Amino acid sequence: MLTSLYIKNYALIDELNVQFNNGLTIITGETGAGKSILLGGLSLVLGKRADLSQVKDKDEKCIIEASFDIANYNLKNLFVALDLDYDVQTIIRREILPSGKSRAFINDTPTTLDALSDLSSHLIDIHSQHQTQQLVENDYQFRVIDALADHKENLELYSKKLSDYKALQKTLQALMDSKAELIKEYDYNLFLVNELNEIKLESINLEDLETQYEQLNNVEIIGEKLANAKGVLSLEDQGVIDQLNVLKHELNKISGFGKSYQAIAERITSVHIELDDLLLELDDLEESLSTDPQELERINSQLQIINNLFQKHSVSQIEDLISIKNELASKVSDTEGLDEAIKEKEAELSNVKETLNKIAGQITKKRQSVLPVLIKKLESLLSDLGMPNAKFKIDLAEVDRFLPNGKDSLQFLFMANKGSSYNELKKSASGGELSRIMLAIKSILSEYIQLPSIMFDEIDTGVSGEISNKMGDIMKQMSGRMQVYAITHLPQIAAKGNSHFKVYKTDNNDITETNLKRLTEEERIVEIAQMLGGADITESAMAHAKQLLN
Repeated sequence: MLTSLYIKNYALIDELNVQFNNGLTIITGETGAGKSILLGGLSLVLGKRADLSQVKDKDEKCIIEASFDIANYNLKNLFVALDLDYDVQTIIRREILPSGKSRAFINDTPTTLDALSDLSSHLIDIHSQHQTQQLVENDYQFRVIDALADHKENLELYSKKLSDYKALQKTLQALMDSKAELIKEYDYNLFLVNELNEIKLESINLEDLETQYEQLNNVEIIGEKLANAKGVLSLEDQGVIDQLNVLKHELNKISGFGKSYQAIAERITSVHIELDDLLLELDDLEESLSTDPQELERINSQLQIINNLFQKHSVSQIEDLISIKNELASKVSDTEGLDEAIKEKEAELSNVKETLNKIAGQITKKRQSVLPVLIKKLESLLSDLGMPNAKFKIDLAEVDRFLPNGKDSLQFLFMANKGSSYNELKKSASGGELSRIMLAIKSILSEYIQLPSIMFDEIDTGVSGEISNKMGDIMKQMSGRMQVYAITHLPQIAAKGNSHFKVYKTDNNDITETNLKRLTEEERIVEIAQMLGGADITESAMAHAKQLLN
């Protein structure tokens, strides 16, 4: 409930600080006294955009601050969602700076207008004849029926399952899109994988393969050069080894004449041993040479295949080809495994769909069960409000698709007078009738759910005294369950209030200001007497005012 309202430097209000109680609060005042200014200031707290032209003194800051007791509103989750500190005594503040910049705070935490609107919609409802249009909106009509049906848990469960269902649909569609895309490439990818598998890349050493090719391809030259090298080493009398023997023999003769000669002789002996060993290796290499045209062709073919693959895949290493092969194999495997994944998601989707249909059926059944109750209550209240022939017919039909709140289509049909036919509410009810229907619906809703504080803004315009008396009774009954404000020109309604405030203007030093004051019992009698008979208060008006108040 709204517990206090502070307004400073707004429109014609210099400074205003007022405390409110529970129950029915009446606000009256002459036309032009500033009731709209009061509502304008309150609307800033509810998230309306600010305008510097609304500031009284452009050199000073404008402040509107409203305090709410929200202990019974179950709003902790909303505060968490809005990233705000929860407090049962919540304060909302708007500031308009001289620069024109606007700021919003909830419990002293800076916030956005969107967050302010989200929260304030749960705290106070300003209801005028202009707001009755929401009555013809489908979402609001469902809200009314669902409040009577009292199946909040089922609606929340349905909403969660619907979210799961949509997520699964999205996942399934993504899998099917992936499959369609991969199928286009599947045959080519499979061909490439098979091509790379055939060459057995993991067992290939490219350096060894190239060495084998060079040896086989140049076997004659190698043989010739090896023979020449052996000749240089072993040719009789002229070969290096024979010449080295002569050198060795000569030096051995002088090795005993000193360490220097002995060292040289030993070095010659060492060279002789090395050359003998080298000659043996040349013999082995020559014997191992073989001409194998088939092996040469095989290796040449394998190297050509590898080089073609290098060129095709724009790489130069066997390791790169192996990585490409593994990647392509993974794509092929993914394509082949998508069918199974799609089947699994389809089965999961089917299960969630079955659950959704079951919950939606329960929601429909509960809604249908409360329609006669709602119609009866509506027609009874409207009869009291001067519409004795008003009749409602509410069509609820199941549709073959999942909607945000079930699988139902809803249509409120209305007939105001005997002999006329049922038609859509927005086409068959006048503004005044819609206003009374909305009052009746809000009254019914207040029996079933905790509504925010409601402010009825002159919804009694054009209503007769007898009907206004009944309107006042309905508001009074509602105020036993919630906080109700009524801005009114009718004394019959004004007399029903638990507290009564008057909006009035004063002129101070050629400056007009709007004020709001709580009336005492005596002041209430005078105010209602003026509402009955005008500025010149008669004894009969005073007596009538006292009678209304009693």
